[in-house]
Amino acid sequence: MRAFMKPKLISVSAAGGRYTIAIAPGVMSQAQRLLAALPPATATFVITSPRVWRHVGKSVSRALGVKKFRRVLFLKDGESSKTIAGFESLCRGLSRAGADRRARIVAVGGGVVGDVAGYVAASYLRGIALVHIPTTLVAQVDSAIGGKTGVNLPEGKNLVGAFYPPQLVIADPLLLRTLPPREFRGGLAEVIKYGVIADKALFLFLEQNLEKILKRDPAALGHVITRCAEIKARVVSRDERESGLREILNFGHTFGHALESLTAYKRYQHGEAVAWGMMAAALLGHESGITSPHVAARIISLVRRLGHLPAWPRLSPAALLRAMGRDKKTRGGKLRFVLAPAIGKARSYDGIALPLVERVLHYAPHLTHSSARLHD
Repeated sequence: MRAFMKPKLISVSAAGGRYTIAIAPGVMSQAQRLLAALPPATATFVITSPRVWRHVGKSVSRALGVKKFRRVLFLKDGESSKTIAGFESLCRGLSRAGADRRARIVAVGGGVVGDVAGYVAASYLRGIALVHIPTTLVAQVDSAIGGKTGVNLPEGKNLVGAFYPPQLVIADPLLLRTLPPREFRGGLAEVIKYGVIADKALFLFLEQNLEKILKRDPAALGHVITRCAEIKARVVSRDERESGLREILNFGHTFGHALESLTAYKRYQHGEAVAWGMMAAALLGHESGITSPHVAARIISLVRRLGHLPAWPRLSPAALLRAMGRDKKTRGGKLRFVLAPAIGKARSYDGIALPLVERVLHYAPHLTHSSARLHD
C-alpha cells in the first residue's frame, strides 16, 4: 500500500469559528478521519460537475465512505453555469432529496462548483454544513479558501452571494493529475498573484521554477499550493469580509472581471482573465508612477510565460470602463484598483486618473505580442 505524507494543516479564523485546510498528496485517503472530527451530519450531498465526477467520482466516493451518502447533484462546468438558475436548481434538488438542517454539502470541483455550492449551503434552510474538495489549481490555492460564495449576473461577476466559511477544505494535489493543461495554466495565474501581492520569495521561486511547475513536478507544485493557501488563510483570517486588507487578493481582478462579464463568461477561464488583468494592472501601476518599470516588466514577463491566452476582446475602452464601474470594490462611483508598489506588496488605490486607465486599455491588447520591457 502506498504511504502518504502527513497533511499540512492550516487554520483559518472566521466569524463562525475556525476551520482547517488539509493539504498533502494523497490526503483524500484520510477524508473519513477528517470528516469524523466535524459535527455529525444526517446525510452527505455531493455537488459537483459531470466532467469532474467522471474523473474522480469513484475515488471520492470511496474516500468519503458510502454510509449516509445520499445523493450527487450536478452543475455544469463554466462561468455560464454560475447563475441564479443554477443555484435554484441545486436548492430544489436538495429539497426533493429530503436534505434537512443537519445535512452536509461536499463541493467537489473547481471555483464555479465551489462558489455556487457554497451559496447553496449558505442559503438552504438558512445554512447547512459545507466541506470543499477542490479539484482545480484555482480552487486549491484560492477560491475554496475564505468563505466567498456567490453567482454571477449578466451585469457583472459575483454580484449575488454571501460570506459563508466551510467546516473543512481537503486539498489533494493528486486530484490535479487529470486537470486539462489550459485549466492548469489558468490556475497558475492565481499563484503568480500571491507572489506579487504578498511573497517576494514565492515570486522568485516561480521565476526560477515555472517550467517545473508547468510539468506538474510534485515537489514544486506542492510547495506553491501550500504557500498560497497559507497566504490566503492569513489574509482572510484578518479580514473575512473584505473591508480592507482582503482587497489585495483582487490584484488583476478589476480588469479580469470586466473581460469575463463583457464576453458573457464564454471566452476566458477565470485564471486567463486574471492573467490579462494582472498584466494590465502592472501597466497601470507603471503609468501611474506606483510600480517601477522593472517590477512591472517582471510581472508581465512571468505571466506571459504561462503560454497562450485567448485574445483581448474587440471592445472599446468606454465599454470596459462601464463594466469596471460595476466592480464590487467601486466606492462612490470611483474605480479602485489593486496595484503593486513592489514585488510582494500591494494595496488598493482609488485616485487613479481615468485617462491613465483608458491609455492602459488601449495598449493592453498588445501585451502578449510586444516586448514586456518598459522604460523610465
